[in-house]
Amino acid sequence: MDLAAKIVIGLIAFIHCYILWFEMFAWETRGPKVFRGFPKDLFPKTKTLAANQGLYNGFLAAGLIWSLLINDPIWWQNVATFFLGCVAVAGIYGSMTADKKILFVQTIPALIALVLLWAF
Repeated sequence: MDLAAKIVIGLIAFIHCYILWFEMFAWETRGPKVFRGFPKDLFPKTKTLAANQGLYNGFLAAGLIWSLLINDPIWWQNVATFFLGCVAVAGIYGSMTADKKILFVQTIPALIALVLLWAF
């Protein structure tokens, strides 16, 4: 299960690296295509806010990547659990406030990784 958990954690870290790029550097170009329900004039006005969110997603990715580099199994599990919990909570909040799809992009993968992490 360790390998499966590490693979899912790696995928989640990759997703959060993408979110960092999207929110920090492509908010005005890609944002209107992703969040179709938002008015197009909202994106330039919220560029700085989105970049701030992107930075936080980068921190989540960094924490997950860090967890994959830890050799001690207990520390690896604890650090991964913390950052996966943060991802799950962020996904729940995002699905309630921005877009329901966030639940499937962030929360569900994080919960799957947590199950794999603790199921050995």
